[in-house]
Amino acid sequence: MNDLIAKLSAHERIRAARHHIERTDEVTLARQAALSAIPAPTGAETRRAARTADLFREVGLRDVIIDEVGNVHGWLRGDEERGTRDGSAPVVPAAHLDTVFGADVRVAVERRGERLEGPGIADNARGLAVLIGVAEALVRARVSTARPILCVATVGEEGAGDLRGVKYLLNGNTTVAARHALPLPESPSAFIALDGAGLERIVHRALGSRRYRVTFRGPGGHSWAAFGVANPANAVGRAIALLADLPVKSEPRTTCAVVRLGGGTGLNSIPQEAWVDLDLRSEDPKALAQLDVTVRAALDRAADDENRRRTTGSAALSVHVQLVGDRPSGVTPRTHPLVQVAVAANRALGRDAELASASTDANVAIGLGIPAIALGAGGRAGDAHLTTEWYENSDGSLGVLRALLVTAAMAEVVETG
Repeated sequence: MNDLIAKLSAHERIRAARHHIERTDEVTLARQAALSAIPAPTGAETRRAARTADLFREVGLRDVIIDEVGNVHGWLRGDEERGTRDGSAPVVPAAHLDTVFGADVRVAVERRGERLEGPGIADNARGLAVLIGVAEALVRARVSTARPILCVATVGEEGAGDLRGVKYLLNGNTTVAARHALPLPESPSAFIALDGAGLERIVHRALGSRRYRVTFRGPGGHSWAAFGVANPANAVGRAIALLADLPVKSEPRTTCAVVRLGGGTGLNSIPQEAWVDLDLRSEDPKALAQLDVTVRAALDRAADDENRRRTTGSAALSVHVQLVGDRPSGVTPRTHPLVQVAVAANRALGRDAELASASTDANVAIGLGIPAIALGAGGRAGDAHLTTEWYENSDGSLGVLRALLVTAAMAEVVETG
């Protein structure tokens, strides 16, 4: 793949695209700041999506739409008379629109020297700006590819969004294709998530998760008069103790974390309901499935233990397990051409490549067997998911260039004569 990237880097149109990226570095940074300043809580990305659609059109993408769930689509089909196989499986570079911050958080961006500060400035305003920058460079340099390129800005990547946008894109795309007469195939040939900052990491292992709201329900009553009935709060405590004692599997790393708990109505009442939120994670689908079985057994045991201690003749409590998040795990093998192209692109830019695991939009593609990776979009950043988040544009243009090289390599640049 080193030879492929070297050949691609020497291609006249790719060199023109690189020059465009370098000349417009400040434009990309300005777009990043402007997009970051548009509130986009998970589930409320409409304003940022509309602005992204405008930018897609401004840089020359075709057939730009916002689909039923709020994803923004824009096509770069190349020169159809010179090699583009219209209708073939596209290469899909993508970046998510949403942030972890609620509607009450002020998302204004401030510049302090070389640093931009603002909630979401890197995660994922940087990814969005680089996605747009890649599209613009390919259009301006008139790069022609054998495969079409579909740029997508997705909704619902963060937290409770549960990868909603990319799940719809990859599982519900036939509806969109039919409605808009777009040749969107069932499976992309490659999926490249642009997420956050940085250049070294190449995420090819999908960190899967299952998230549950577990609710124990019982008769409740006065804390003195009804004492002895099965207590949902006790059951939550028993469950937490059992889960805390589960052995930790280190290879593959597999974890179960208690992340929130609550319930009850007053200081003198046994609650009728108490709940706990759980976050189960693993890179390995089988290990995650086994952990799921083990956790459910622990929850049933907690309910049984509390019920055995209740006053004779009183009602038993019940346990209800609700799946509130399901992110698939899996891997794009390090030997796959997509991963190798990304590694070679890093080498060509004089950067080390760190193969890594994370939870991103690429999880869904990997879970469906689609070759997928996630890449940082250049620069340096810190305080992710905090209101003090910051970004510095150190070698930021290299992030755009790496994304372009990987996208162009997978889309197969053709000679234009």
